[in-house]
Amino acid sequence: MGISFLVCVPRRVAGVVFATVLLAGGSVGCGGGGKSDSAVADPSKVTPAAAVAKAAKNSEDITSLHYRISGTVPAKGRLAAEASMHTQPLAMSMTMTGAAYADGNGQVEIRIVDEVMYVGGSAVRSEKLKGKDWLTSAPAVWGRGGVDNQSYGVLPSQLQVNPAAQSMLLAGSKDLRLIGTETVDGTRTTHYRGTVDRDGLIGERLDQFIQLEVSEPLTMDLWIDGDDRTKQFRMRAEHNDMLPGTGDGPLDLTVTFLDINQPTTIKAPPTEDTTPITDNAVEG
Repeated sequence: MGISFLVCVPRRVAGVVFATVLLAGGSVGCGGGGKSDSAVADPSKVTPAAAVAKAAKNSEDITSLHYRISGTVPAKGRLAAEASMHTQPLAMSMTMTGAAYADGNGQVEIRIVDEVMYVGGSAVRSEKLKGKDWLTSAPAVWGRGGVDNQSYGVLPSQLQVNPAAQSMLLAGSKDLRLIGTETVDGTRTTHYRGTVDRDGLIGERLDQFIQLEVSEPLTMDLWIDGDDRTKQFRMRAEHNDMLPGTGDGPLDLTVTFLDINQPTTIKAPPTEDTTPITDNAVEG
């Protein structure tokens, strides 16, 4: 299967002008401090709502993040990714593999820096690169509201969201419950679960929910570490078949936070090693 790339043009005509640049082929851990007043120390002393609200509040202070993603998304199927991001300025780097990329045998690397997207990796068709290592397109936006995000079809919409903000969705659940204490990636955590729908969500959280492109309800699990921070979250829901053109299949994504607020550098590739996507790249 291939990835559809859209050219840098106004969005109302982007799909017409450029629809098919195809890709080939059909440290310090976050948390775990175990503070005595945390839910990890004694879950019975903290209500699920209070624990999740505190983790959501702490997520607002995340300025850089190294994280891992695995699972399935509508249209793209199974995928795995590892990524880093920082907010000052907003930039992201992600390496992704999956069934949709060169029949599962290719790798895609995406960077978004200064509102320019760079795409490289073994899954990119060599004839599109023109002897370079990276394709570029702009303006590209990641980690903002659903209306503003733009990755030209390379990233599934569910991966265009800042995961620190995405993890806050469970704070909107009305049926939160404690599952138990578990170890995640070597860190002792407390596991909570609940369901989320649009009712009661406002502002950024409603926008995050809409961008998932799923039917209600969304089942969400959240693992909170001893520093009252998100260590991992999982989202599961059926695809919203009322949304045309977004593909079929369920959403089942697990995001694991590996490092929080550690020095993170994300750089654009050298200009001489990039080639822009133009109208000449249109196929078919």
